[in-house]
Amino acid sequence: MSYKVSIVIEKDEYGYYAYCPELPGCQSQGNSLEEVQENIKEAVELYIATLSNAEKQALQNKEVLTMTLEVKVA
Repeated sequence: MSYKVSIVIEKDEYGYYAYCPELPGCQSQGNSLEEVQENIKEAVELYIATLSNAEKQALQNKEVLTMTLEVKVA
């Protein structure tokens, strides 16, 4: 079975950091964008593998929305 989850990736002075908002505590890092993508995919797969069937069902019902917001600051 496959699951769709949201992934947030941030770049900082140490490399890349990624986390999944639907899965509390599911996070990873990497030195490159490709590495962090591979690492967070593995982290999500391992995380979901530990969930009960009820938790997996609840995960399919979650929805995370993202947007870009532009604000003016004086």
